[in-house]
Amino acid sequence: MNFEKYPFEKLNELLEGIIPNEEYALSVLTIGEPKFETPQFIQDKLKETTSSLQKYPSTIGEPFLRESMINFVKARFDITLHMSQIVPSFGTREVLFNFPQFALFDKKNPVIAFTNPFYQIYEGAAIASRAEVIHIDLTKENGFKANLSDEDLKRCDLVILNFPNNPTSASMSKADLGEWVKKALEFDFILVNDECYSEIYFDEATKPASLLEASIFVGNNSFKNVLVMNSISKRSSAPGLRSGFIAGDADILKEYLQYRTYVGCASPVPLQEAAAVAWNDQEHVAGFRKIYKKNFEIANEILGTPIPEATFYIWLEVKDELEFTKNLYKEKNVKVLPGSFLGRNGLGKGYIRIALVENEEKTREVLTRLKDFING
Repeated sequence: MNFEKYPFEKLNELLEGIIPNEEYALSVLTIGEPKFETPQFIQDKLKETTSSLQKYPSTIGEPFLRESMINFVKARFDITLHMSQIVPSFGTREVLFNFPQFALFDKKNPVIAFTNPFYQIYEGAAIASRAEVIHIDLTKENGFKANLSDEDLKRCDLVILNFPNNPTSASMSKADLGEWVKKALEFDFILVNDECYSEIYFDEATKPASLLEASIFVGNNSFKNVLVMNSISKRSSAPGLRSGFIAGDADILKEYLQYRTYVGCASPVPLQEAAAVAWNDQEHVAGFRKIYKKNFEIANEILGTPIPEATFYIWLEVKDELEFTKNLYKEKNVKVLPGSFLGRNGLGKGYIRIALVENEEKTREVLTRLKDFING
């Protein structure tokens, strides 16, 4: 398999040999990893349950874990899922990689479409599936919203959306997502939304909709052909727990669960215990949202960037993203990610991605550095 180099490997190569300004401490704004301590109650649960390491974890996950995920979906989206409609995963990265291989295995000439720019696992999954790729281009001109012609959709076997979006921070309304559900039914393709940033929002009135909500909105109450993925990594500042799920069409999930018994990526029971208390609690997530919102307010004050509806990314337009990245590192010891490393066919060119995952003090200091560099 000929996989593209990962964006962070490309970044290391781009910056190789550059000696940064030692007047400043290194600040890394490249990776979407929250820099906040995992809440103590989650850590405590993990410590309390280490004795269950003596047990092999089941592929389907313990009932208490699935129930906690179902509780989350009910509390957040007012949707009641059955046990057959949700499968826990070891984070969402593994399921984003192996689900397309499962879904496309029996297709003679498989076709997958996904948003562009993108989380590179989508492309890796396409390569592993030997699938033809159709890019759903997100541009400033289309408001970074997903759209694809009927001619292309008729060819698709699987479509992966990602809203709220990494890296552009764009969101799509329930009505707009509902149009995608209609197309999935009309042209009989599997529609997935990667919703890992659904809980990093800043206004209750405009909080992101789930594709599951959109499915019900257009009358697809059984979620036929519709699936979502979500994770506690961002919402709970707990990426190390590797707790996610895939939910929706029970018929698809029944077969996918059988496939997963061979994958061998069941979560250890202590991790499930800790993840369950995280999924069941909404208060700590609200606390993290306040921090991220404050970071965007600081960015708006210093850089003039708008506050998005969701995510913790700034998709900043620059003249030359590669030169910008190299010179920023050299002069201010700040690492950002060139947008062209996240897209194909020219998408992402002229942008950098900034992850606002530090505390208020560090965010203000490094964005001031960034502003001084821009004003240079």
